[in-house]
Amino acid sequence: MKWLVSTWYQPHPIRWLLSPLSLLYRFVISLRKALYKVGIFKQQQLSVPVIIVGNISVGGTGKTPFVIWLAKQLQQAGFKPGIISRGYGGKAVSYPQTVTAQSDAAIVGDEPIIIARQTACPMVVSPNRIEAGQQLLQDNDCDIIISDDGLQHYALNRDIEIVVVDGQRLFGNQYCLPAGPLREPPSRLSDIDFIVHNSTNDTAEYTMNLTQGDAINVLDPTLTKSLTEFSTQTIHAIAGIGNPDRFFDQLSQQELSIIPHPFTDHHSYQASDLKFNDDNAILMTEKDAVKCTRFAHDDMWYIPIEASISSKLAPLIIEKLRNNPHG
Repeated sequence: MKWLVSTWYQPHPIRWLLSPLSLLYRFVISLRKALYKVGIFKQQQLSVPVIIVGNISVGGTGKTPFVIWLAKQLQQAGFKPGIISRGYGGKAVSYPQTVTAQSDAAIVGDEPIIIARQTACPMVVSPNRIEAGQQLLQDNDCDIIISDDGLQHYALNRDIEIVVVDGQRLFGNQYCLPAGPLREPPSRLSDIDFIVHNSTNDTAEYTMNLTQGDAINVLDPTLTKSLTEFSTQTIHAIAGIGNPDRFFDQLSQQELSIIPHPFTDHHSYQASDLKFNDDNAILMTEKDAVKCTRFAHDDMWYIPIEASISSKLAPLIIEKLRNNPHG
């Protein structure tokens, strides 16, 4: 699978071999969308406005930090947001599942725990976003719902759609799956309300810059270290995210000497994964840390990420919500 993903972002002849499958995939998703549009497949509307934060490509684009930022912006504007998600990587026996800061990533997934911790918003996960939204509204006093991912979950009606784009990798070879990374063709972007590019060097209208904070100890979160304190040693860097190279590049730009260890997105870590037979420190993403706490040692650290978004975006989202009443 890793090999196939790498072909999506460089010229490779396998795309011609897989292109018939991509055409079939594109036909099926276009037909499905059309059936929702004409009402043969029914959409369900929740009792509060819904904002979808998604992407049209597979892999990490930065949706989680954007969702956290958006929830905080809405809270500051006086809204009471709740958040729903697929809970990818979680293997609950039943759904929907309520998420708290103390939830088990093996049950609800890794990213929902980070979102719940950083926003203090009520959150529910389920493969069925409608059921997740209904449970959220039944149990909490929310006046708006943010859906983390779910752009292609057309059964749930939405009031605003936001797409986050990887400003470095963009859309790869621009083929749909499996010849390329796209879940939907680039033409889908013409329907999107706001497109945010995760890049500092992009000329897009709305950009997001992800900055790293001080390292936080996985065992004892009250302990922190600046990244410069790791500059005199070689460190192991692990990342089980959609684009591990982004994390490794950020560390290298801090002039750290790293041994990179990429894992698949949402990897379920075991203690043996992090045994490197030396005493070097281990740095990881916050998404990794929520799954490594139970076997962490005292020299494991995670690096929190904070999103800085174009300042004009939040007022435009809030204005759209207020000028387009739900229902």
